[in-house]
Amino acid sequence: MSVPSRADVLAALEPLADPETGRSVVRMEQVGDVQASDGRLAVTLALTSYAAPLWSAVRDEAVELLKRKFSDAREVVVDVVEHVRRPERIGQIGLSAKSVIAVGSGKGGVGKSTIAASVAIGLKRAGCKVGLMDADVYGPSIPHLVGVSERPEVNPETRQIIPADVGGLAMMSMGLLVPPGEAVVWRGPMLHGAITQFLRDTAWGDLDYLIIDMPPGTGDIALTLSQLLPLTGAVVVCTPQDVALLDAVKAIAMFRKVNIPVLGMVENMSYFLCPDNGKRYDIFGHGGARAKAEELGVPFLGEVPINVKIRVNGDEGQAERTFDDSETAPHFEAICYSLVKGIADERRRKPPTPALPVL
Repeated sequence: MSVPSRADVLAALEPLADPETGRSVVRMEQVGDVQASDGRLAVTLALTSYAAPLWSAVRDEAVELLKRKFSDAREVVVDVVEHVRRPERIGQIGLSAKSVIAVGSGKGGVGKSTIAASVAIGLKRAGCKVGLMDADVYGPSIPHLVGVSERPEVNPETRQIIPADVGGLAMMSMGLLVPPGEAVVWRGPMLHGAITQFLRDTAWGDLDYLIIDMPPGTGDIALTLSQLLPLTGAVVVCTPQDVALLDAVKAIAMFRKVNIPVLGMVENMSYFLCPDNGKRYDIFGHGGARAKAEELGVPFLGEVPINVKIRVNGDEGQAERTFDDSETAPHFEAICYSLVKGIADERRRKPPTPALPVL
């Protein structure tokens, strides 16, 4: 093989987009060492933790580009290392997060909180820096799902709330501030104040993703969030039957009305695979969310079956155990991958305008 120069390698990798920014990894200076000898080409590629679920796919794309350019190479190796890029502060409240994603539903009882917690856990396990905010102030179930009940402390110097640390996942919920069994009876302005405080006065740190578990229905919290900060988008959770899809359509309409992009739909309780006989039962029907997503021009992120292990893990405050089971983990991992890939694909089509400091 003729020994390629670094300039040759950079030219070959020019079409490769950084998943976070949508811009070329070459222009973003994320191509590191280049070594070529004895027919072997080795390249170091730096990607941010924001793109952690996509690292393998981006590495494969880089290898393919290099093989296409240097077809006589005996071996092409691309090593991915972390590229540190701190998030910019966004919104009125100065949140330091690269993406803020709301998880909502048109009605209660469809497993929205389980999906929200699982998406946050899945992204965290993939290597992303993640926060999980429970904005379902009337029925906060996130603390129970992740096994946290202790009241959060306040940093005496900064006066910020210290979120619960759930194995590296930062979590904050109204459920940690009110006694068990006590109802929250608030009007709109109080809800607005609580959501603002959770975002502004919680020491979230630098996040790749903040996942927000929304209240069910089409209340005013979506409007509050849209006013406080630019959301990356929303994920809508529903079950397959028509009566649930009717409400999911309303949720999508609500997000669109307040200019929050809909990143996709998830079909929960999609089917039941009987462990005794291996037969599949479509208890609530099947495929309704996928069909409705296609009809509305919304990405379909994946489906989650009815599974006893998912229910048991949530009831025992061990939602993360779902990712340790080969039967349940692939469903949630696929949703996380589809979510991040969809955001990356959109940024590749329309790279966001970089923020310029005000001097």
